[in-house]
Amino acid sequence: MGGQSTSTQTVQSQSAPWTAAQPALQTMLSQIGTGLNNTGLTSAEGSALDSLKNNAAAGNPYAGQIADYARSMLNGGDATAQAANVQNNLAAYRNWLTPYASGSMIGNNPALTAQLAQIRSDVGNDVNSQFAAAGRDLSAANMMAYGRGVAAGEAPVIAAQYNQDVTNQLAATNALYNAGNTTANALTQMQQADLANRGQGVTAAQSALDAQNYGANATLAEEAQRRGIPVQALSLLTQLGVPIAQLGSQGNNTTTATQDKSGLDQFATLAGGIGSLMSPFKFNFGK
Repeated sequence: MGGQSTSTQTVQSQSAPWTAAQPALQTMLSQIGTGLNNTGLTSAEGSALDSLKNNAAAGNPYAGQIADYARSMLNGGDATAQAANVQNNLAAYRNWLTPYASGSMIGNNPALTAQLAQIRSDVGNDVNSQFAAAGRDLSAANMMAYGRGVAAGEAPVIAAQYNQDVTNQLAATNALYNAGNTTANALTQMQQADLANRGQGVTAAQSALDAQNYGANATLAEEAQRRGIPVQALSLLTQLGVPIAQLGSQGNNTTTATQDKSGLDQFATLAGGIGSLMSPFKFNFGK
């Protein structure tokens, strides 16, 4: 029959890797301690932050102009201000060309009337002088010759003027059509520019609001720096000091061991123990 034997051992251990570097570490810790007393603002930092604070209190000097620009753009930026003038120009142009485009000027050229009158006068003088020299003036042949002469002289002029008048009519019609398209395009471009300006006005409105809030935002940013600079300095010192403080360790380790023994081993152990106990009481029966 077997059994078990159990033994327990406790060992203390300590780790001190910084022992050799202790002088240097003490110097560093001393400097960190000194730095902890200097995490506040320096005079230069305080002066700079005060300047930022004063500038913030003064506000954005261009806020008013930015707001005026935004209002102008939101109203279209006067992109259609010339629309009425463009329409008036088209109306005046139409009035000038309408008589020609309508055909009312065909054969109604004052210069043509004078030219025809001159032809009749020249033909009459020429024909009548010939018949008068022959003693046949005012005769039927005289009148016929005069009529044919006038017709022959006026026909090419009248035909040419008619063709020119028709050409002018077509040109005036085309000019009016093109002028209408040009005016429509101009007005469309003005309207598109008006819409584009209004879109820019929306963007400018945000810029105007940012300019209006410039002072408050700048003050908040300045105060954040005023708070943040000491915190940043303290954080840097902490990053140096905490790892040093964590160097080294100390602890206790307990080890327990269990061993299996046979019955013979156990008897020997017991016998040895009894023998140790009885050794002070030895008896001498031989004497």
